[in-house]
Amino acid sequence: MNPLVQRITETVGIDAATAQQAIGAILVFLQEEGPVDKVGEILASVPDSGELMAAAPKGGMLSMGGVMGLGQKLMGLGLGMGEISGISKQTMAFARENGAGDAIDEIVAAIPGLSQFV
Repeated sequence: MNPLVQRITETVGIDAATAQQAIGAILVFLQEEGPVDKVGEILASVPDSGELMAAAPKGGMLSMGGVMGLGQKLMGLGLGMGEISGISKQTMAFARENGAGDAIDEIVAAIPGLSQFV
């Protein structure tokens, strides 16, 4: 099992399939909203990031963008705010531990509203 997925299933208490979709949604959001070079560092620090991103839920016609859109997608997976916060924090902590520390700080500073979730 992917070490980040395993970490989230253990710490947040959700199943692996939901964890994969949630991590993927976060990574897709960062790729769409963050500085390209810095997001690349995070993607490089997360094993199988491309597969996780492919598992992310797709937005519907009425999907909103930004942090609110990400929250909408994650709630659509049946996640509550506590779980969303836990997944976000664990994903960023994992990336930070695996070499993307400075990139995370710059991404959080660049995306309005993101700091409240990480």
